[in-house]
Order: sequence, then structure tokens, then C-alpha cells
Amino acid sequence: MEINNTRNSSRESMESSKHDEPIQVRAILSCPNCGYKKKFKNQFLRKDLELLTVAVKVFEFITCNKCGDLIKLDLEFNF
Repeated sequence: MEINNTRNSSRESMESSKHDEPIQVRAILSCPNCGYKKKFKNQFLRKDLELLTVAVKVFEFITCNKCGDLIKLDLEFNF
């Protein structure tokens, strides 16, 4: 009976550790017209992934200061 409890608790701790691992994200903003390019790095815990969603929605409508065109957003993830 104690063996079963240990197995269950170890599975739960493994699942929670996966949930707490950070996801590293690199955002690359670039303008296709004038060549503007900027890189940003951040990391999010898997449980806080909705913060990434909010950040991406903000970046979606950024325009270039030089030419006024919409900025292209590329995301690179490192799990």
C-alpha cells in the first residue's frame, strides 16, 4: 500500500515539475520595407502561458516608425 502511494506522489511531482518549467521565447520584430529589426527575449512558466498570449496580441498591431508599415513578428520557442 505504501508503494502505491509513493508511485502516485512521484507521478504528481513529475507532472507539476513539467508545469513549472519555463518556456523561453524570442520575439523578432522586423519591417519588410525598410529593414528595421529588433529582438526581445523573455521566459514564461507553462502555467503562466496566458501572459505570452497577451504579449503577442500587443505586438500584433505595432507599426514601423520609419515607414508606417506593419511590423512582422516571428516567435522562436525553446522548451
